[in-house]
Amino acid sequence: MKILVTGSAGFIGGYVVQELLDHDHEVVGIDNFSKYGKSEKSYDKHPGYRFVEGDAKDTGLLKDLLADCDQILAGAAMIGGISYFHEFAYDLLAENERILASTFDAAISAFKDMRLRKINVMSSSMVFESTAVYPTPEGEQFRCPPPLSTYGFQKLACEYYAKGAWEQYRMPYTIIRPFNCVGIGEKRALCDKVVLSGNVKLAMSHVVPDLAQKVLKGQDPLHILGNGSQIRHYTYGGDLAEGIRLCIESDKAYNEDFNLSTPVSTTVLELAETIWKKVNVDRPFRYVSDDPFEYDVQKRVPSVDKAKRILGFEAKTTISSALDEIIPWVEKQIEIGGI
Repeated sequence: MKILVTGSAGFIGGYVVQELLDHDHEVVGIDNFSKYGKSEKSYDKHPGYRFVEGDAKDTGLLKDLLADCDQILAGAAMIGGISYFHEFAYDLLAENERILASTFDAAISAFKDMRLRKINVMSSSMVFESTAVYPTPEGEQFRCPPPLSTYGFQKLACEYYAKGAWEQYRMPYTIIRPFNCVGIGEKRALCDKVVLSGNVKLAMSHVVPDLAQKVLKGQDPLHILGNGSQIRHYTYGGDLAEGIRLCIESDKAYNEDFNLSTPVSTTVLELAETIWKKVNVDRPFRYVSDDPFEYDVQKRVPSVDKAKRILGFEAKTTISSALDEIIPWVEKQIEIGGI
């Protein structure tokens, strides 16, 4: 199968492209390097991979790239962690809508030409931002109040784009919701401004690299956002990539939506202490709480039954195992100024 991956140089994109190539798919990647700048990937010279530097808002370019593709993974977006949601509240909405409209316009055109079989849409756990149902099943996005953050609202719009394209054009889709992806590859974004967390710059990405870099830089006590009781499901990027591949490959995934996540809940405080103990073996764990951001969702607990039942997908990598890979990578990035 030949698959166009937009946002192929991104954090999750890097895991997904490798996973698809490892399973004998042909991949065309497009990215404009707007978040991290240009970077090299281990698969850049893979015979099954073709990379095009370009903007997903260029509908004509996407149409050309889709001319001989079987599926598209719509992954290009402005995306980041909790501080990112607040710093770019308007841009996250406006820019991601432009990217999405361009991607769907190109996909619909390719579908009309009888080659494209399906669009796969990268959504987010943030569509469940306002839920009170745990574990949260697929379909709850239609029952709970809409997200309060512009990022969550826009990700919900992604799902409605897919719904609308099916209703009007009968273009099949799969909606993919990753939960709290963790792994290597999250560097400091080019658009970052200085935000201090204690005496250390807050990386405008996600909680794992933020905590890891602060611990590695010797921050004591460790600064965390809020009281640390926030519940997350930290899911390793390699596991997510497998789930995304299964969403693309499976005929049972047509016109379905899937939560892709580890079944294990971890509080921010538990995460912080785990990172601390891996770095500071003999030093007692100490922390202080900083004021949380407005849209710091207190609880994200997905139901993972549907993905297991239909796709046979299970995320098996523990957060501890993932951290054994992530912490040395973050340490190297600190040395070279990448984070």
